[in-house]
Amino acid sequence: MEEIKRNLRKERIGVVTSNKMDKSIVVAEVKKIKHPMYGKFVTKTKKYVAHDETNNCNEGDTVRIMETRPLSKTKCWRLVEIIERAK
Repeated sequence: MEEIKRNLRKERIGVVTSNKMDKSIVVAEVKKIKHPMYGKFVTKTKKYVAHDETNNCNEGDTVRIMETRPLSKTKCWRLVEIIERAK
């Protein structure tokens, strides 16, 4: 049989900013990018809505999310692991 190779899926690490939805979390990924002309570092934030099956994430947790098939209108990421709990 022919071996089917899956595409590599994107992974992101970020901080949970909201867990008020049922089985969903909002994860913010923060990047510091150097401005091409002025050299100053600019903070860029990107938000992702991710699927949390067990509802065990809290705000402030550092998590790893992975790309998946679309689960709703805005949700196409899923929770892989909780790296660090909020203090």
